Amino acid sequence: MGYDQFFQDKPKSYWIDSVEQMTFQRLDEKLKVDVGIVGAGITGITTAYLLAKQGLDVCLIDANKLMGGTTAHTTAKVTPQHGLIYDEIIQHYGLEFAQSYYAANDEAARFVEETIKNHDIECDYETHFSYVYTNDETYVKKLEQEYEAYERIGIEGRLLDSCNVPIPVQSVLQMKSGAMFHPLRYLQVLLNECIERGVKIYDQTRAINVEYAKHPTIITENGHRIICSYVVQASNYPFYDGTGFYPTKMYADRSYAIAVKTDKLIDEGIYLSAESPKRSLRTVKVNGERALLVVGENHKVGQSEEQTTTHYESLYRFADTHFNVQQTLYHWSAQDLTTLDKLPYVGRVAKGNDNVFVATGFRKWGMTNGTNAALLIRDLIMDNDNPLAQLFSPARELKFDPTIKKLFTFNTDVAKHLIKGKLSRPPKEMEPLAKGEAKVITYNNERAGAYKNEHGEIYIVDTTCTHLGCELNWNEAEKTWDCPCHGSRFSYKGEVIHGPAVQNLQTFTDEKE
Repeated sequence: MGYDQFFQDKPKSYWIDSVEQMTFQRLDEKLKVDVGIVGAGITGITTAYLLAKQGLDVCLIDANKLMGGTTAHTTAKVTPQHGLIYDEIIQHYGLEFAQSYYAANDEAARFVEETIKNHDIECDYETHFSYVYTNDETYVKKLEQEYEAYERIGIEGRLLDSCNVPIPVQSVLQMKSGAMFHPLRYLQVLLNECIERGVKIYDQTRAINVEYAKHPTIITENGHRIICSYVVQASNYPFYDGTGFYPTKMYADRSYAIAVKTDKLIDEGIYLSAESPKRSLRTVKVNGERALLVVGENHKVGQSEEQTTTHYESLYRFADTHFNVQQTLYHWSAQDLTTLDKLPYVGRVAKGNDNVFVATGFRKWGMTNGTNAALLIRDLIMDNDNPLAQLFSPARELKFDPTIKKLFTFNTDVAKHLIKGKLSRPPKEMEPLAKGEAKVITYNNERAGAYKNEHGEIYIVDTTCTHLGCELNWNEAEKTWDCPCHGSRFSYKGEVIHGPAVQNLQTFTDEKE
């Protein structure tokens, strides 16, 4: 199937399409448990697995189907090499913290490998060296600085001037550890282990708040209550903040993926470009045959300067130029959160909320950092020492001046998009829509969005985000309304797809239909 025809189809993750998704009932009663976990990706499921092994009574819920969110749209690399990060951590937080970050991600990778071996999980797990490469002269020096950080930390690696990939490069930084796998096949086994240990699991159950009295209580969209000794937010963006902290200290970022059959393949290794636009490369087995997975084209949610479909096109052109594409198999997009210092927030939400935990800001490295978060939260609940507690604490002090500048720039960006949306003047009369097209219009003197589906049915929604009131932008590749301020996403019918929003959009009826 050619490029133009294929990318008109609805995006679909290979990970989801290649497994039979597990389904559970929606919560329809009040519960009382030791630990309530919200979000069933790698962090939530691993946390449930670890705490159930400790003998705790655990409940795990998800707003949609389990394993259908960020984890289901990952690149699924298991590596401590998270781009050019270690020199930066040393500069900002010191050598000891950089050593702790590496040690934790190395331990997380070994935890995944040992879990796979212990449970004999068939999930296409393969070990590979990890590589960051550049063909940009300005990044050659940065790779040299990162290699010097490797040497100071004690990371085994090499600085090379070539690699076994048909891409022009000037410098390559190798880390002698890494792996790749099928994340959902791995997590399905952990879920079955959870079930055997009595974990209560519910899907289609959206958490909207936490009430804090004698015990923290999760409040669901349908008004049911989960009374807990501990609450763990593993829902990507925390649905409960407590202090208003998170919207100002991290941002939502989207990226795109294609799986293609090619004439040339990567024989060994997992790869990431140092410069932008990012190009992340690995192979993947599709129906028993090797295919190439290409990921990249990052931009803030709702802020693409081009139509979102052009990001898929850019990945395709890159793959075809260097690997000669024979067939396009899958395409999908992913979303994750980045904190201002690029380190995750894992720990207690805030003072006074000692039994409510958060795990977020993995910067697209959730296979190890999500596992890290689960191990850390287990230790915090079980009162065990963990060197990551200080490094990942949401209350940590941001010590370096560039972050202050970045914080100012980020919050100015949010304000710009908030004001821009409020000042825009969409047409009062709705122009004819083609099938699959959406437009911003004025409806009852308010900004609204109209979309016509493939059957000719028109859906009109209020385009004001139900989180903090920013105006949404249309994402034509995914057929969603996306928030440029904090990353909430809604279907064309107005349903919440991705938080921090927890309430659906107001909907209207097309009177002329």
